[in-house]
Amino acid sequence: MKVGLVLCPEFQPICFGAVAAFDIANKQAGRKLYDVRILSEQGGLIAASSGMQVMTDAFDTSAYDTLLVAAGLEIPTSSPGLIRLLRAAARDTRRVAAICLGSFVLGDAGLLNGRRATTHWRYAQALRDRFPSCRVDMDKIFIADGPIWTSAGMTAGTDLVVGMIERDHGAEVARSVAKGMVMYHRRSGGQSQHSTLLDLSPQEDRVQAALNHARRNLADELTIEDLAGVACLSPRQFSRLFRTETGTTPAKAVEALRVEAARLMLEQSRLPIEVIAREVGFANRERMRLSFLRVLGEVPRAIRSEAGPVAAL
Repeated sequence: MKVGLVLCPEFQPICFGAVAAFDIANKQAGRKLYDVRILSEQGGLIAASSGMQVMTDAFDTSAYDTLLVAAGLEIPTSSPGLIRLLRAAARDTRRVAAICLGSFVLGDAGLLNGRRATTHWRYAQALRDRFPSCRVDMDKIFIADGPIWTSAGMTAGTDLVVGMIERDHGAEVARSVAKGMVMYHRRSGGQSQHSTLLDLSPQEDRVQAALNHARRNLADELTIEDLAGVACLSPRQFSRLFRTETGTTPAKAVEALRVEAARLMLEQSRLPIEVIAREVGFANRERMRLSFLRVLGEVPRAIRSEAGPVAAL
């Protein structure tokens, strides 16, 4: 399978860690599953954000199985030529992917229209604003929507490539690659290594006050009336303002805060799961399990197992 890594000016060198997974797959298989080429719009030397220079081939309309776009630490400027090349390539390429802020290049080429995508959490709102027809999910490590793949932060590009390898050659090969790279086969959760409060990031002080109150009092019932009272609004006014400010409902925000708190306790303590459920406001472990599945896509016991011996019972 011919793979092209398309480098934007000022790209982040960590993108090579992602494509290294293809090399590991070749080594594990004992044959060349993937043929990786390093590309740029014009070819020749291209400078990374760190100042290092990398020799590239010119990106043309040659047939590729997979194209990955790598950008830098800021939203990239997509040249008209690169957009034309991506649009043309997308018609004949099995999948097109972006690592981190490379998603903006795919959006400029029209490849995110009507699709789900992700990017670094700090720039998720900018992606939503710039491409309103794209359904941005900021708490996924990577998303594969048909032939379009996008990843979150830079290291999430490696998760994305391992996901591609699993799609191409099965779970056993992907697990072998992940083990060889000393990484999880499937990282639990999403970009939740950043704070849920930072994720919601309301500008309105009354909404922020209600969220702070909720985080300090997770063991309480935290009804809409309670939170509206902290914000000095009626429940109806509060619900409307909260959704405008955060893009979600108060109930979902409280659930996310509880899951975040419970996850930390699972990873960093030896408390029984039943006790953790009560401490963060879930009525019982079953309700916590269902919330974990909704928010993180994993059950509490799996997260505790992945945390290692520190959290072992």
